[in-house]
Amino acid sequence: MSKKDSRQSFLGGAAILAAAVVIVKLIGAVFRIPLTNIIGTEGKAHFMVAYNIYNVLLTISTAGLPLAISKLTSEAHTQGRENEKRKLFRTAIWLFFGLGLVFSLFMFFGAAWLADFQGDDLAFWPIRALAPAVFCVCLLACMRGYTQGQGNMKPTAVSQVLEALCKLGIGLPLAYYFYKILGMGREIGAAGAILGVTAGTMVSMFFLIVYLLSHRDRAESSDIPESSAALMRKVLSIGIPITLSNSAMSIITLIDQKIVLGRLNLIEATLAPGTLSASPASLYGRYSMGMDLINLPASFVYPVTMSLLPFAAAALARHDSAEANRTVSSAFRLIALLALPCGVGLSVMATPILTLLYPALPEDAAAAGPLLQTLGIACIFICIMILTNAVLQSYGHEKIPIATVIAGGAVKIGMNYILVGNPDINIAGAPVSTLCCYLVIAVLNLFFVWKYSPEKPRYLSIFVKPILASAVMGAAVWAVYGLLSRAAAGSFSAYLVNGISALCAIAAGVVVYFVMVLALRILRADDVRNMKKGDAVIRFLHLK
Repeated sequence: MSKKDSRQSFLGGAAILAAAVVIVKLIGAVFRIPLTNIIGTEGKAHFMVAYNIYNVLLTISTAGLPLAISKLTSEAHTQGRENEKRKLFRTAIWLFFGLGLVFSLFMFFGAAWLADFQGDDLAFWPIRALAPAVFCVCLLACMRGYTQGQGNMKPTAVSQVLEALCKLGIGLPLAYYFYKILGMGREIGAAGAILGVTAGTMVSMFFLIVYLLSHRDRAESSDIPESSAALMRKVLSIGIPITLSNSAMSIITLIDQKIVLGRLNLIEATLAPGTLSASPASLYGRYSMGMDLINLPASFVYPVTMSLLPFAAAALARHDSAEANRTVSSAFRLIALLALPCGVGLSVMATPILTLLYPALPEDAAAAGPLLQTLGIACIFICIMILTNAVLQSYGHEKIPIATVIAGGAVKIGMNYILVGNPDINIAGAPVSTLCCYLVIAVLNLFFVWKYSPEKPRYLSIFVKPILASAVMGAAVWAVYGLLSRAAAGSFSAYLVNGISALCAIAAGVVVYFVMVLALRILRADDVRNMKKGDAVIRFLHLK
Protein backbone atom coordinates (compact mmCIF):
# COMPACT_ATOMS: atom_id res chain seq x y z
CA MET A 1 0.00 0.00 0.00
CA SER A 2 1.40 3.39 -0.94
CA LYS A 3 1.82 6.21 1.54
CA LYS A 4 -0.92 8.09 -0.19
CA ASP A 5 -3.31 5.15 0.12
CA SER A 6 -2.41 4.72 3.77
CA ARG A 7 -3.06 8.38 4.31
CA GLN A 8 -6.46 8.21 2.68
CA SER A 9 -7.31 5.10 4.70
CA PHE A 10 -6.40 6.89 7.92
CA LEU A 11 -8.48 9.93 7.05
CA GLY A 12 -11.37 7.71 6.03
CA GLY A 13 -11.25 5.99 9.41
CA ALA A 14 -11.10 9.32 11.18
CA ALA A 15 -14.13 10.49 9.21
CA ILE A 16 -16.07 7.35 10.21
CA LEU A 17 -15.33 7.91 13.90
CA ALA A 18 -16.09 11.63 13.57
CA ALA A 19 -19.47 10.87 12.00
CA ALA A 20 -20.22 8.41 14.81
CA VAL A 21 -19.33 11.03 17.44
CA VAL A 22 -21.71 13.55 15.88
CA ILE A 23 -24.55 10.98 15.61
CA VAL A 24 -24.05 9.84 19.20
CA LYS A 25 -24.04 13.42 20.49
CA LEU A 26 -27.23 14.26 18.60
CA ILE A 27 -28.95 11.11 19.90
CA GLY A 28 -27.74 12.09 23.38
CA ALA A 29 -29.43 15.48 23.03
CA VAL A 30 -32.64 13.81 21.84
CA PHE A 31 -32.41 11.60 24.94
CA ARG A 32 -31.65 14.20 27.58
CA ILE A 33 -34.09 16.93 26.54
CA PRO A 34 -37.24 14.74 26.65
CA LEU A 35 -35.88 13.06 29.78
CA THR A 36 -35.81 16.40 31.61
CA ASN A 37 -39.36 17.08 30.45
CA ILE A 38 -40.44 13.71 31.88
CA ILE A 39 -38.71 13.63 35.28
CA GLY A 40 -38.11 17.36 35.82
CA THR A 41 -35.00 19.21 36.88
CA GLU A 42 -34.85 17.42 40.23
CA GLY A 43 -34.94 14.00 38.57
CA LYS A 44 -32.37 15.19 36.05
CA ALA A 45 -30.06 16.14 38.93
CA HIS A 46 -30.27 12.57 40.31
CA PHE A 47 -29.46 11.28 36.82
CA MET A 48 -26.45 13.60 36.45
CA VAL A 49 -25.04 12.72 39.89
CA ALA A 50 -24.99 9.04 38.91
CA TYR A 51 -23.72 9.72 35.40
CA ASN A 52 -20.83 11.94 36.54
CA ILE A 53 -19.68 9.27 39.02
CA TYR A 54 -19.90 6.69 36.24
CA ASN A 55 -17.98 8.99 33.91
CA VAL A 56 -15.03 9.27 36.30
CA LEU A 57 -14.76 5.48 36.77
CA LEU A 58 -15.21 5.06 33.04
CA THR A 59 -12.49 7.56 32.18
CA ILE A 60 -10.01 6.04 34.62
CA SER A 61 -10.55 2.55 33.22
CA THR A 62 -10.91 3.32 29.51
CA ALA A 63 -9.36 6.70 28.67
CA GLY A 64 -5.77 5.70 27.96
CA LEU A 65 -5.51 1.90 27.98
CA PRO A 66 -7.55 1.34 24.77
CA LEU A 67 -5.31 3.83 22.97
CA ALA A 68 -2.29 1.89 24.18
CA ILE A 69 -3.82 -1.35 22.91
CA SER A 70 -4.65 0.31 19.60
CA LYS A 71 -1.09 1.60 19.21
CA LEU A 72 0.59 -1.72 20.11
CA THR A 73 -1.88 -3.71 17.98
CA SER A 74 -1.22 -1.39 15.04
CA GLU A 75 2.55 -1.84 15.38
CA ALA A 76 2.29 -5.63 15.57
CA HIS A 77 -0.24 -5.77 12.71
CA THR A 78 1.92 -3.58 10.46
CA GLN A 79 5.03 -5.67 11.14
CA GLY A 80 3.22 -8.98 10.59
CA ARG A 81 3.57 -10.12 14.21
CA GLU A 82 0.14 -11.79 14.27
CA ASN A 83 0.85 -14.04 17.26
CA GLU A 84 1.90 -11.06 19.37
CA LYS A 85 -1.19 -9.11 18.25
CA ARG A 86 -3.49 -11.91 19.35
CA LYS A 87 -1.64 -12.47 22.64
CA LEU A 88 -1.81 -8.76 23.36
CA PHE A 89 -5.59 -8.87 23.07
CA ARG A 90 -5.91 -12.01 25.21
CA THR A 91 -3.73 -10.40 27.89
CA ALA A 92 -5.46 -7.03 27.79
CA ILE A 93 -8.99 -8.42 27.94
CA TRP A 94 -8.27 -9.88 31.39
CA LEU A 95 -6.92 -6.53 32.58
CA PHE A 96 -10.13 -4.82 31.46
CA PHE A 97 -12.25 -7.64 32.90
CA GLY A 98 -10.65 -7.05 36.30
CA LEU A 99 -10.94 -3.27 36.16
CA GLY A 100 -14.55 -3.42 35.09
CA LEU A 101 -15.50 -5.94 37.75
CA VAL A 102 -13.85 -3.96 40.56
CA PHE A 103 -15.37 -0.62 39.54
CA SER A 104 -18.83 -2.13 38.94
CA LEU A 105 -18.87 -3.79 42.35
CA PHE A 106 -17.63 -0.59 43.97
CA MET A 107 -20.39 1.42 42.28
CA PHE A 108 -23.10 -1.15 43.09
CA PHE A 109 -22.30 -1.83 46.75
CA GLY A 110 -21.04 1.68 47.41
CA ALA A 111 -24.08 3.40 45.89
CA ALA A 112 -25.35 4.73 49.23
CA TRP A 113 -21.95 6.10 50.21
CA LEU A 114 -21.40 7.68 46.77
CA ALA A 115 -24.83 9.31 46.81
CA ASP A 116 -24.24 10.69 50.30
CA PHE A 117 -20.75 11.88 49.37
CA GLN A 118 -22.20 13.87 46.45
CA GLY A 119 -24.88 15.40 48.67
CA ASP A 120 -27.79 13.68 46.91
CA ASP A 121 -29.10 10.66 48.85
CA LEU A 122 -31.85 10.05 46.28
CA ALA A 123 -29.23 9.29 43.61
CA PHE A 124 -28.80 5.85 45.21
CA TRP A 125 -30.97 3.95 42.70
CA PRO A 126 -29.62 5.67 39.56
CA ILE A 127 -26.05 4.93 40.73
CA ARG A 128 -26.85 1.27 41.39
CA ALA A 129 -28.67 0.94 38.03
CA LEU A 130 -25.60 2.24 36.21
CA ALA A 131 -23.07 -0.01 37.95
CA PRO A 132 -23.17 -2.91 35.42
CA ALA A 133 -22.45 -0.49 32.59
CA VAL A 134 -18.91 0.09 33.89
CA PHE A 135 -18.07 -3.59 33.46
CA CYS A 136 -19.53 -3.71 29.94
CA VAL A 137 -17.80 -0.54 28.81
CA CYS A 138 -14.42 -1.75 30.05
CA LEU A 139 -14.69 -4.83 27.82
CA LEU A 140 -16.01 -2.62 25.01
CA ALA A 141 -12.97 -0.36 25.30
CA CYS A 142 -10.55 -3.27 24.92
CA MET A 143 -12.37 -4.65 21.87
CA ARG A 144 -12.62 -1.22 20.26
CA GLY A 145 -8.92 -0.57 20.79
CA TYR A 146 -8.09 -3.93 19.21
CA THR A 147 -10.19 -3.38 16.06
CA GLN A 148 -9.02 0.23 15.67
CA GLY A 149 -5.41 -0.92 15.95
CA GLN A 150 -6.00 -3.03 12.84
CA GLY A 151 -7.25 0.02 10.96
CA ASN A 152 -10.92 -0.96 11.16
CA MET A 153 -13.00 1.88 12.61
CA LYS A 154 -16.43 0.63 11.54
CA PRO A 155 -17.05 -1.79 14.46
CA THR A 156 -16.36 1.02 16.94
CA ALA A 157 -18.62 3.44 15.09
CA VAL A 158 -21.49 0.93 14.81
CA SER A 159 -21.19 -0.09 18.47
CA GLN A 160 -21.26 3.55 19.60
CA VAL A 161 -24.39 4.30 17.60
CA LEU A 162 -26.07 1.08 18.83
CA GLU A 163 -25.27 2.06 22.41
CA ALA A 164 -26.80 5.52 21.95
CA LEU A 165 -29.93 4.19 20.20
CA CYS A 166 -30.59 1.67 22.97
CA LYS A 167 -30.16 4.38 25.57
CA LEU A 168 -32.80 6.42 23.76
CA GLY A 169 -35.18 3.58 22.90
CA ILE A 170 -35.08 1.86 26.30
CA GLY A 171 -34.19 4.60 28.78
CA LEU A 172 -36.88 7.13 27.86
CA PRO A 173 -39.79 4.66 27.88
CA LEU A 174 -38.66 3.23 31.23
CA ALA A 175 -38.34 6.70 32.76
CA TYR A 176 -41.85 7.56 31.54
CA TYR A 177 -43.29 4.23 32.73
CA PHE A 178 -41.78 4.36 36.21
CA TYR A 179 -42.53 8.02 36.91
CA LYS A 180 -45.64 8.87 34.87
CA ILE A 181 -47.49 5.53 34.73
CA LEU A 182 -46.52 3.86 38.03
CA GLY A 183 -46.25 7.18 39.89
CA MET A 184 -42.91 6.30 41.47
CA GLY A 185 -40.41 8.94 42.61
CA ARG A 186 -38.30 11.08 40.31
CA GLU A 187 -35.21 9.18 41.43
CA ILE A 188 -36.82 5.93 40.18
CA GLY A 189 -37.62 7.64 36.89
CA ALA A 190 -33.95 8.66 36.67
CA ALA A 191 -32.96 5.06 37.44
CA GLY A 192 -35.18 3.90 34.58
CA ALA A 193 -33.39 6.25 32.20
CA ILE A 194 -30.06 4.96 33.53
CA LEU A 195 -31.15 1.38 32.80
CA GLY A 196 -31.31 2.44 29.17
CA VAL A 197 -27.65 3.44 29.35
CA THR A 198 -26.76 0.09 30.92
CA ALA A 199 -28.77 -1.82 28.32
CA GLY A 200 -27.04 0.12 25.54
CA THR A 201 -23.59 -0.87 26.77
CA MET A 202 -24.69 -4.53 26.99
CA VAL A 203 -26.06 -4.58 23.45
CA SER A 204 -22.95 -2.82 22.15
CA MET A 205 -20.69 -5.31 23.97
CA PHE A 206 -22.51 -8.33 22.55
CA PHE A 207 -22.31 -6.82 19.06
CA LEU A 208 -18.53 -6.54 19.28
CA ILE A 209 -18.19 -10.04 20.75
CA VAL A 210 -20.17 -11.48 17.83
CA TYR A 211 -18.16 -9.36 15.39
CA LEU A 212 -14.81 -10.54 16.73
CA LEU A 213 -15.88 -14.18 16.82
CA SER A 214 -17.14 -14.02 13.24
CA HIS A 215 -14.03 -12.17 12.01
CA ARG A 216 -11.36 -14.19 13.82
CA ASP A 217 -7.94 -13.80 12.28
CA ARG A 218 -6.52 -17.30 11.75
CA ALA A 219 -3.51 -16.22 9.68
CA GLU A 220 -0.43 -18.25 10.55
CA SER A 221 2.64 -16.43 11.78
CA SER A 222 6.08 -17.52 12.95
CA ASP A 223 6.73 -14.63 15.35
CA ILE A 224 7.35 -15.40 19.00
CA PRO A 225 5.44 -12.90 21.17
CA GLU A 226 6.76 -11.36 24.36
CA SER A 227 5.57 -12.59 27.73
CA SER A 228 2.20 -11.49 29.07
CA ALA A 229 3.94 -9.49 31.80
CA ALA A 230 6.07 -7.62 29.26
CA LEU A 231 3.04 -6.84 27.11
CA MET A 232 1.12 -5.64 30.18
CA ARG A 233 3.99 -3.30 31.12
CA LYS A 234 3.90 -1.83 27.63
CA VAL A 235 0.15 -1.24 27.80
CA LEU A 236 0.40 0.44 31.20
CA SER A 237 3.43 2.59 30.32
CA ILE A 238 1.57 4.07 27.35
CA GLY A 239 -1.93 4.12 28.82
CA ILE A 240 -1.39 5.57 32.29
CA PRO A 241 -0.11 9.05 31.20
CA ILE A 242 -3.00 9.40 28.74
CA THR A 243 -5.44 8.29 31.44
CA LEU A 244 -4.11 10.94 33.83
CA SER A 245 -4.58 13.61 31.17
CA ASN A 246 -8.11 12.60 30.21
CA SER A 247 -9.29 11.90 33.76
CA ALA A 248 -8.45 15.34 35.10
CA MET A 249 -11.56 17.11 33.82
CA SER A 250 -13.93 14.27 34.81
CA ILE A 251 -12.56 14.23 38.35
CA ILE A 252 -12.76 18.03 38.55
CA THR A 253 -16.38 17.90 37.33
CA LEU A 254 -17.24 15.36 40.04
CA ILE A 255 -15.61 17.47 42.76
CA ASP A 256 -17.32 20.55 41.35
CA GLN A 257 -20.70 18.77 41.47
CA LYS A 258 -20.15 17.87 45.12
CA ILE A 259 -19.26 21.46 45.99
CA VAL A 260 -22.25 22.95 44.18
CA LEU A 261 -24.76 20.56 45.76
CA GLY A 262 -23.01 20.79 49.13
CA ARG A 263 -23.08 24.59 49.21
CA LEU A 264 -26.74 24.68 48.11
CA ASN A 265 -27.67 22.11 50.77
CA LEU A 266 -25.83 24.20 53.36
CA ILE A 267 -27.76 27.32 52.38
CA GLU A 268 -31.06 25.41 52.63
CA ALA A 269 -30.13 23.90 56.01
CA THR A 270 -28.83 27.06 57.71
CA LEU A 271 -31.11 29.79 56.36
CA ALA A 272 -34.84 30.34 56.51
CA PRO A 273 -37.06 28.28 54.19
CA GLY A 274 -37.68 29.99 50.88
CA THR A 275 -34.21 31.50 50.66
CA LEU A 276 -33.59 29.35 47.59
CA SER A 277 -36.06 29.53 44.71
CA ALA A 278 -36.18 25.70 44.49
CA SER A 279 -34.62 22.62 46.07
CA PRO A 280 -30.84 22.16 45.66
CA ALA A 281 -31.39 19.19 43.33
CA SER A 282 -33.83 21.18 41.18
CA LEU A 283 -31.41 24.13 40.97
CA TYR A 284 -28.61 21.81 39.88
CA GLY A 285 -30.97 20.27 37.34
CA ARG A 286 -31.58 23.72 35.84
CA TYR A 287 -27.85 24.23 35.53
CA SER A 288 -27.50 20.86 33.77
CA MET A 289 -30.17 21.95 31.25
CA GLY A 290 -27.77 24.62 30.04
CA MET A 291 -24.76 22.30 30.14
CA ASP A 292 -26.53 19.84 27.83
CA LEU A 293 -26.89 22.53 25.17
CA ILE A 294 -23.38 23.99 25.29
CA ASN A 295 -21.85 20.54 24.86
CA LEU A 296 -23.59 20.12 21.49
CA PRO A 297 -21.43 22.57 19.47
CA ALA A 298 -18.33 20.98 20.97
CA SER A 299 -19.31 17.64 19.40
CA PHE A 300 -18.86 19.21 15.97
CA VAL A 301 -15.35 20.39 16.84
CA TYR A 302 -13.99 16.84 17.01
CA PRO A 303 -14.56 16.08 13.30
CA VAL A 304 -12.66 19.25 12.39
CA THR A 305 -9.69 18.31 14.56
CA MET A 306 -9.73 14.71 13.38
CA SER A 307 -9.90 15.72 9.71
CA LEU A 308 -7.37 18.55 9.68
CA LEU A 309 -4.76 17.84 12.34
CA PRO A 310 -3.33 14.67 10.76
CA PHE A 311 -2.17 16.96 7.95
CA ALA A 312 -0.38 19.13 10.52
CA ALA A 313 1.35 16.13 12.06
CA ALA A 314 2.46 14.93 8.61
CA ALA A 315 3.78 18.40 7.73
CA LEU A 316 5.79 18.56 10.94
CA ALA A 317 7.23 15.12 10.23
CA ARG A 318 8.41 16.49 6.86
CA HIS A 319 9.77 19.61 8.62
CA ASP A 320 7.37 21.68 6.51
CA SER A 321 6.49 24.35 9.09
CA ALA A 322 4.70 26.55 6.55
CA GLU A 323 2.24 23.79 5.66
CA ALA A 324 1.72 22.93 9.34
CA ASN A 325 0.96 26.58 10.06
CA ARG A 326 -1.54 26.78 7.19
CA THR A 327 -3.32 23.66 8.43
CA VAL A 328 -3.52 24.83 12.04
CA SER A 329 -4.66 28.30 10.96
CA SER A 330 -7.40 26.72 8.85
CA ALA A 331 -8.52 24.67 11.85
CA PHE A 332 -8.64 27.82 13.99
CA ARG A 333 -10.69 29.70 11.38
CA LEU A 334 -13.18 26.84 11.03
CA ILE A 335 -13.57 26.53 14.80
CA ALA A 336 -14.01 30.30 15.11
CA LEU A 337 -16.64 30.15 12.37
CA LEU A 338 -18.50 27.43 14.28
CA ALA A 339 -17.98 28.25 17.96
CA LEU A 340 -18.52 32.01 17.98
CA PRO A 341 -21.98 32.09 16.37
CA CYS A 342 -23.11 29.06 18.40
CA GLY A 343 -21.99 30.67 21.65
CA VAL A 344 -23.48 34.07 20.82
CA GLY A 345 -26.71 32.50 19.57
CA LEU A 346 -27.16 30.37 22.71
CA SER A 347 -26.47 33.39 24.89
CA VAL A 348 -28.81 35.78 23.06
CA MET A 349 -31.62 33.22 22.68
CA ALA A 350 -31.11 31.37 25.96
CA THR A 351 -34.60 31.66 27.46
CA PRO A 352 -36.55 31.27 24.17
CA ILE A 353 -34.57 28.13 23.26
CA LEU A 354 -35.04 26.53 26.68
CA THR A 355 -38.75 27.43 26.68
CA LEU A 356 -39.09 25.79 23.25
CA LEU A 357 -37.22 22.62 24.28
CA TYR A 358 -38.84 22.13 27.70
CA PRO A 359 -42.59 22.77 27.28
CA ALA A 360 -43.39 20.64 30.34
CA LEU A 361 -41.14 22.79 32.56
CA PRO A 362 -41.86 26.44 31.70
CA GLU A 363 -40.82 27.81 35.10
CA ASP A 364 -37.58 25.85 35.16
CA ALA A 365 -36.81 26.86 31.58
CA ALA A 366 -37.33 30.53 32.41
CA ALA A 367 -35.15 30.22 35.52
CA ALA A 368 -32.41 28.39 33.57
CA GLY A 369 -32.33 31.06 30.84
CA PRO A 370 -29.93 33.43 32.66
CA LEU A 371 -27.65 30.46 33.42
CA LEU A 372 -27.47 29.55 29.73
CA GLN A 373 -26.71 33.16 28.82
CA THR A 374 -23.40 32.83 30.65
CA LEU A 375 -22.82 29.24 29.57
CA GLY A 376 -23.30 30.22 25.92
CA ILE A 377 -20.13 32.32 26.10
CA ALA A 378 -18.38 29.45 27.90
CA CYS A 379 -19.24 27.25 24.92
CA ILE A 380 -16.83 29.31 22.77
CA PHE A 381 -13.92 28.60 25.08
CA ILE A 382 -14.81 24.90 25.36
CA CYS A 383 -14.47 24.60 21.57
CA ILE A 384 -11.17 26.50 21.60
CA MET A 385 -9.90 24.24 24.40
CA ILE A 386 -10.69 21.09 22.39
CA LEU A 387 -8.88 22.40 19.33
CA THR A 388 -5.83 23.72 21.16
CA ASN A 389 -5.50 20.47 23.12
CA ALA A 390 -5.34 18.61 19.80
CA VAL A 391 -2.84 21.08 18.33
CA LEU A 392 -0.54 20.78 21.36
CA GLN A 393 -0.74 16.98 21.17
CA SER A 394 0.13 17.04 17.46
CA TYR A 395 3.17 19.18 18.34
CA GLY A 396 4.31 16.55 20.85
CA HIS A 397 3.39 18.50 24.02
CA GLU A 398 0.85 16.08 25.48
CA LYS A 399 1.54 17.06 29.11
CA ILE A 400 0.66 20.75 28.71
CA PRO A 401 -3.13 20.13 28.42
CA ILE A 402 -2.98 18.21 31.72
CA ALA A 403 -1.53 21.25 33.50
CA THR A 404 -3.92 23.74 31.89
CA VAL A 405 -6.98 21.62 32.70
CA ILE A 406 -5.88 21.36 36.33
CA ALA A 407 -5.37 25.14 36.46
CA GLY A 408 -8.83 25.75 35.03
CA GLY A 409 -10.36 23.15 37.33
CA ALA A 410 -8.83 24.82 40.38
CA VAL A 411 -10.39 28.13 39.30
CA LYS A 412 -13.77 26.43 38.81
CA ILE A 413 -13.74 24.70 42.20
CA GLY A 414 -12.58 27.80 44.08
CA MET A 415 -15.09 30.13 42.44
CA ASN A 416 -17.96 27.69 42.96
CA TYR A 417 -17.16 27.38 46.64
CA ILE A 418 -17.29 31.18 47.02
CA LEU A 419 -20.07 32.13 44.59
CA VAL A 420 -22.51 29.23 45.03
CA GLY A 421 -22.07 29.47 48.79
CA ASN A 422 -23.35 33.06 48.69
CA PRO A 423 -27.14 32.90 49.28
CA ASP A 424 -27.70 35.94 47.06
CA ILE A 425 -25.90 34.25 44.13
CA ASN A 426 -26.31 30.48 44.76
CA ILE A 427 -26.73 28.50 41.50
CA ALA A 428 -26.04 31.58 39.35
CA GLY A 429 -22.41 31.27 40.43
CA ALA A 430 -22.00 27.85 38.78
CA PRO A 431 -22.08 29.07 35.14
CA VAL A 432 -19.78 31.97 36.01
CA SER A 433 -17.21 29.56 37.43
CA THR A 434 -17.62 27.31 34.38
CA LEU A 435 -16.98 30.27 32.06
CA CYS A 436 -13.88 31.32 34.00
CA CYS A 437 -12.61 27.73 34.07
CA TYR A 438 -12.68 27.27 30.29
CA LEU A 439 -11.50 30.82 29.70
CA VAL A 440 -8.36 30.11 31.74
CA ILE A 441 -7.73 26.81 29.93
CA ALA A 442 -8.30 28.34 26.48
CA VAL A 443 -6.05 31.36 27.12
CA LEU A 444 -3.24 29.20 28.52
CA ASN A 445 -3.54 26.77 25.60
CA LEU A 446 -3.51 29.60 23.06
CA PHE A 447 -0.33 30.92 24.64
CA PHE A 448 1.41 27.55 24.48
CA VAL A 449 0.25 26.95 20.90
CA TRP A 450 1.76 30.34 20.00
CA LYS A 451 4.96 29.52 21.92
CA TYR A 452 5.58 26.10 20.37
CA SER A 453 4.27 26.69 16.83
CA PRO A 454 6.98 26.70 14.13
CA GLU A 455 5.29 29.83 12.74
CA LYS A 456 3.36 32.00 15.20
CA PRO A 457 -0.41 31.96 14.56
CA ARG A 458 -1.99 35.36 13.99
CA TYR A 459 -4.82 35.27 16.46
CA LEU A 460 -6.15 38.76 15.66
CA SER A 461 -6.59 37.98 11.97
CA ILE A 462 -8.18 34.63 12.86
CA PHE A 463 -10.72 35.84 15.43
CA VAL A 464 -11.56 39.51 14.75
CA LYS A 465 -13.75 39.00 11.68
CA PRO A 466 -15.71 36.03 13.09
CA ILE A 467 -16.32 38.04 16.28
CA LEU A 468 -17.68 40.93 14.21
CA ALA A 469 -19.86 38.61 12.11
CA SER A 470 -21.19 36.87 15.24
CA ALA A 471 -21.99 40.20 16.90
CA VAL A 472 -24.01 41.33 13.86
CA MET A 473 -25.76 37.96 13.78
CA GLY A 474 -26.57 38.17 17.49
CA ALA A 475 -28.07 41.64 17.07
CA ALA A 476 -30.17 40.42 14.12
CA VAL A 477 -31.43 37.39 16.05
CA TRP A 478 -32.35 39.53 19.06
CA ALA A 479 -34.17 42.08 16.89
CA VAL A 480 -36.12 39.50 14.83
CA TYR A 481 -37.21 37.58 17.92
CA GLY A 482 -38.31 40.74 19.71
CA LEU A 483 -40.30 42.05 16.73
CA LEU A 484 -42.02 38.74 15.95
CA SER A 485 -42.86 37.88 19.55
CA ARG A 486 -44.45 41.31 20.10
CA ALA A 487 -46.29 41.22 16.77
CA ALA A 488 -47.72 37.73 17.35
CA ALA A 489 -48.54 38.21 21.05
CA GLY A 490 -52.15 37.25 21.76
CA SER A 491 -52.67 35.61 18.37
CA PHE A 492 -51.59 32.15 19.49
CA SER A 493 -50.61 30.40 22.70
CA ALA A 494 -47.53 31.76 24.47
CA TYR A 495 -45.59 28.58 23.68
CA LEU A 496 -46.45 28.72 19.98
CA VAL A 497 -45.58 32.42 19.74
CA ASN A 498 -42.22 31.77 21.38
CA GLY A 499 -41.52 28.74 19.18
CA ILE A 500 -42.34 30.49 15.89
CA SER A 501 -40.43 33.62 16.88
CA ALA A 502 -37.40 31.64 18.06
CA LEU A 503 -37.18 29.46 14.95
CA CYS A 504 -37.62 32.45 12.60
CA ALA A 505 -34.98 34.40 14.52
CA ILE A 506 -32.52 31.51 14.34
CA ALA A 507 -33.16 31.13 10.58
CA ALA A 508 -32.57 34.86 10.13
CA GLY A 509 -29.37 34.58 12.13
CA VAL A 510 -28.07 31.79 9.90
CA VAL A 511 -28.72 33.89 6.77
CA VAL A 512 -27.14 37.03 8.25
CA TYR A 513 -24.09 35.13 9.44
CA PHE A 514 -23.62 33.41 6.08
CA VAL A 515 -23.77 36.77 4.30
CA MET A 516 -21.29 38.28 6.77
CA VAL A 517 -18.86 35.38 6.31
CA LEU A 518 -18.87 35.90 2.55
CA ALA A 519 -18.80 39.71 2.77
CA LEU A 520 -15.85 39.74 5.18
CA ARG A 521 -14.08 36.93 3.28
CA ILE A 522 -13.58 34.96 6.48
CA LEU A 523 -13.58 31.54 4.84
CA ARG A 524 -10.66 30.75 2.52
CA ALA A 525 -10.16 28.15 -0.16
CA ASP A 526 -7.42 26.44 1.88
CA ASP A 527 -9.87 25.94 4.74
CA VAL A 528 -12.11 23.56 2.78
CA ARG A 529 -9.85 22.17 0.05
CA ASN A 530 -8.93 19.02 2.01
CA MET A 531 -12.54 18.23 2.91
CA LYS A 532 -14.86 16.01 0.90
CA LYS A 533 -16.03 17.87 -2.22
CA GLY A 534 -13.98 20.85 -1.09
CA ASP A 535 -13.24 21.95 -4.64
CA ALA A 536 -16.96 22.12 -5.42
CA VAL A 537 -17.54 24.29 -2.34
CA ILE A 538 -14.68 26.58 -3.39
CA ARG A 539 -16.19 27.05 -6.86
CA PHE A 540 -19.74 27.55 -5.54
CA LEU A 541 -18.73 30.19 -2.96
CA HIS A 542 -15.99 31.73 -5.15
CA LEU A 543 -13.45 31.32 -2.35
CA LYS A 544 -9.86 32.44 -2.78
